Amino acid sequence: MIVTVTLNPSLDRTIVLDAPLEPGAVQAAASTREDAGGKGINVARVLAAAGADALAVLPLSDDDPYRTVLGAERLPARTVPVTGHCRANVTITDPAGVTTKLNLPGATPSTSELDALQAAIVAAAEGARWVVLAGSLPPGVPDDFYARVIGAVRARWGAAAPRVAVDASGPALAAVVQTAHPDLIKPNDDELAELSGPLPDDDLIAAAARIARTLVPARVGAALVTLGGHGAVLVTEDGAYAAAVPPTRVRSTVGAGDSALAGYLLAESTGGDPAACVASATRHGAAAASLPGTVVPRPADLPTADIAVTRL
Repeated sequence: MIVTVTLNPSLDRTIVLDAPLEPGAVQAAASTREDAGGKGINVARVLAAAGADALAVLPLSDDDPYRTVLGAERLPARTVPVTGHCRANVTITDPAGVTTKLNLPGATPSTSELDALQAAIVAAAEGARWVVLAGSLPPGVPDDFYARVIGAVRARWGAAAPRVAVDASGPALAAVVQTAHPDLIKPNDDELAELSGPLPDDDLIAAAARIARTLVPARVGAALVTLGGHGAVLVTEDGAYAAAVPPTRVRSTVGAGDSALAGYLLAESTGGDPAACVASATRHGAAAASLPGTVVPRPADLPTADIAVTRL
């Protein structure tokens, strides 16, 4: 079982244009779609599509329109009642795969709702292999909330506690790295730079590996750094690995990082070594980038080309 947590889910509306976006102009859309979004939800969708046992935990009111969209996907979920509704995000993509996102803030949960969410996460973690804490925190939630959840899960389940992966940014990621020692973090290059300072452009892979090595194993168990068209870098206590992206026609980059994390978890959960895990992450991320909007890859969507993995 892999449990994913999405504290700030979003109703994702994707608009596909047949020409580049022109700010200030009136343009016709080629198509539109609506999906139940949020980073943890996306990870769970990829896992479920691959046949893995996944459970999504999220806050959701009974009358939220998000519930109908999520229910149509038949994704196993454990919802925690809250009073506010999920936010709505708008994604605009053009034929070249250039993506523009407008992310609205979510509702502010009460203290009692946050307590209920933490309790639900701890309960869902029983017997799980991984708990994935993914995405932004809603307004008003303390920056160290993910770190608190990690502590609560480990305190409750002790030696039987699942591994914890964190895909977050900014102060939430910094708090986890500083105090909670997660088993895995999955930053992209911008999020890694928030922890360390700007990455040089001349050799992004080497820079990502060098910075990740300052975190692993002292502050995190492993770091999977996604680098877009440059591929991905995985740093563990035993070494560092870089995977190259297979030839990909990019249609939308939304959800590519979430799919990469799911690909890593799928390989790790079936006994894959680090090279296999970073290759699976890169394959799933590339597949997501080749699909429109927030569509997540199914096994049939994965590129069949070999993924070149180099030990650094």
